[in-house]
Amino acid sequence: MSAKHVEIVTESGTESFIPLNKLKKSPKNARKTPHSEASIEAYAASIAAKGILQNLVVEPEFDPDGVATGFYFVTIGEGRRLAQLLRVKRKEIKKTEPIRCVIDTTNDPHEISLDENVTRENMHPADQFEAFKKLAEERGYGAEEIAARFGVTPLVVRQRLRLGAVSPRLMQIYRDGDLALDQLMAFAITEDHARQEAAYERLSYNRDASTIRRMLTEANVAATDRRAIFVGAEKYTEVGGTILRDLFTEDRGGYFEDVALLDLLVMAKLGREASALMEAEGWKWAQVFLDYPHSHGLRRTYPQAVKLSAEDQAALDAAQVEFDTLTAQHASAEELPDEADARLSELEAEIERLEAKRQAYDSADIARCGAFVILNHDGTLRIERGFMLAEDEKPEPETHDVSGEGEGGHPVNEGGGTIRNGEPGGESSDAEDEDADDSKPLSDILIRDLTAHRTLGLRLAVSEHPEIAIIAATHALSAQIFYRGADAHVLDIRPVCTVLASHADRIEDTKAGKAWADHHARWAAQMPCDVTDLWAFVVELDHDSRMALFAHCVAWTVNAVKLPMDRRPRAMAAADRLAEAVSLDMTAHWVPTVRTYLGRVTKTRILDAVREAVSIEAADRMAAMKKQDMAEAAEQLLAATGWLPALMRTSRAAQAGDGQPQAGGVAEGNHVEAYSDAAE
Repeated sequence: MSAKHVEIVTESGTESFIPLNKLKKSPKNARKTPHSEASIEAYAASIAAKGILQNLVVEPEFDPDGVATGFYFVTIGEGRRLAQLLRVKRKEIKKTEPIRCVIDTTNDPHEISLDENVTRENMHPADQFEAFKKLAEERGYGAEEIAARFGVTPLVVRQRLRLGAVSPRLMQIYRDGDLALDQLMAFAITEDHARQEAAYERLSYNRDASTIRRMLTEANVAATDRRAIFVGAEKYTEVGGTILRDLFTEDRGGYFEDVALLDLLVMAKLGREASALMEAEGWKWAQVFLDYPHSHGLRRTYPQAVKLSAEDQAALDAAQVEFDTLTAQHASAEELPDEADARLSELEAEIERLEAKRQAYDSADIARCGAFVILNHDGTLRIERGFMLAEDEKPEPETHDVSGEGEGGHPVNEGGGTIRNGEPGGESSDAEDEDADDSKPLSDILIRDLTAHRTLGLRLAVSEHPEIAIIAATHALSAQIFYRGADAHVLDIRPVCTVLASHADRIEDTKAGKAWADHHARWAAQMPCDVTDLWAFVVELDHDSRMALFAHCVAWTVNAVKLPMDRRPRAMAAADRLAEAVSLDMTAHWVPTVRTYLGRVTKTRILDAVREAVSIEAADRMAAMKKQDMAEAAEQLLAATGWLPALMRTSRAAQAGDGQPQAGGVAEGNHVEAYSDAAE
């Protein structure tokens, strides 16, 4: 139809093709809220694919004199009119595109506009899901094509297709109103109907979506799991692994379904890393573990301080000077230029690389020691070096005792046998052979008698010399803590260390755990290689450093762990007194999170914590939440409050410093520098 010769139709009930540019929005339309952009997009896509399926209803426009103007008001179909205008804007059609309309001058325009929007029933969502599924299966349409034909995103289509693939039994339950949409979405995380129905049968009174989703993924591994991060989704799928995707929530990468395959890939990659480590660094062996083997029982060697070569020292000095110069140049800048920022990063990495050369393992230790190659808690590689198997320990050097008394007080003859009462293998006796040669050793009983008296003398003397007592105690503790089987101490002090990792999962990965490991490693690196030199090492330390080493050794034995069947009320009371004495503030080492506390206690305890740390009102607002949501919300609220469970608190008076006795020694970190200064 020509836009220039438009036949003006006014007779009610007539069907006519009217140019798009002759259609106007009706002022009598009952819909006052504008159509959303998304709905107009959907109309446009549908019309482009299938045409206008429902006629527009219009009435002719008249001027004040009652003469038809040739324009028409759209009583029903304003959304379709706007969609066609959008297509004009996109150059898909012309503005004179003929639109099939029905003229209605009989009914009240406002009433039929209202009727169009009110007197109708939307399709049940289940029917919609199955209809989309039918399009995909029978027409072969992909998600993108269906999305284009209905003006929705491909994600929306994939979601509807996934919902359409839910078990017919569960779909009927949803139709009957016994399942909510969010619950159906949770079942749709897998397309396995048997698993869906089995999970439904296991449901109790708690049917929330998170419970359903957890049940269906409990045998899988989340993509955020350290094993999945270490292997990577690309490698896992490359060898045939499948990933379960949740299209309705942020699944952060989905769920790895083949756990056995994933574990195989993890161990294979750890094995390759172990082989590469042995080849690159020369370690005698390397063992792979998913978790650190706390019960390994092996002695560990540590890297020793070494001087940098002249070349490395010059490079370090140059890098440090350039770093300081650049930093000074841009000290007042709010934001570093890209070039300067990149160069500073390079210099930092170079300085760190060169500083690392200040410590190195002895080549002999590398040749007889090994390393553990471990999967860290965050999915990265963790390497712990310097462990020595018992069979690789150096044999104790043979000692030659000119007095004739062997190690441990046993006399030894030149043939290697033990001499008893002057003869090999003879019976010991108190009787003294007055005619015996003076070169013969003393009897066992006499040696025991004499050394007992000497021990008593030592006890009296040591009790009068507190400083020497500290040296002896520090020596005894250090000899057993830092050396394997080093029976080189004279005090019967036996340090016992409780492995905390067996009581608290991943405790070694916490900030406090890493600080303690670094603290111990710094001391271990300073220990002399031979335990026979340990006494001199302890003696040569300045007072502050010696007290710091003593404090570290004592701290190594602290055990305030309360076990279910452990009945140590007096020990727990002593732990409280110790915490008060050192003004322990656990807020520096621990915060309540979903993993560490809030997800492991009842809702009542969560609310009590929020009520105490934040406010009664905040707790009341959370009272109706589900457990997981409540725990996550509480984590956010408690983060900056410093709240602690009663079990971890130290009295405020002690923390404020109310005259309680303080632990001996210097502040942590000072002892290493003190010893280093003394050594230099």
